Amino acid sequence: MNLDGMTMFASSTAAVGVVDAATRVHFRERGERVYARYAGGSVIRGWLVGRWRAGNMLTFRYLQRERGGSIHGGHSSCAVEQLPDGRLRLIEHFTWSTRSGSGVNVFDELPTGT
Repeated sequence: MNLDGMTMFASSTAAVGVVDAATRVHFRERGERVYARYAGGSVIRGWLVGRWRAGNMLTFRYLQRERGGSIHGGHSSCAVEQLPDGRLRLIEHFTWSTRSGSGVNVFDELPTGT
């Protein structure tokens, strides 16, 4: 699996999450290192830095500035799978470090041409 140059959107969001369908995550990948910037919905700007683990597992830390000026972050572990149409899906299990809560978000690769 390779996320380099891929853009994803949040197709499903946990109740304590702040991303939504308007959030766009733009990935870059160098070897086992993965990083991304994201924005949309209530997130003005966010960053994640992580790396691939055994299999199709990705772990990362994230930090984001939200509307209203607050800055929050946490850590995630993700499974990456391929959808029947060939696009990739990232299933994120996140835990906030700066506020209480954890949950699952799902990000899908944007269809070609969007």
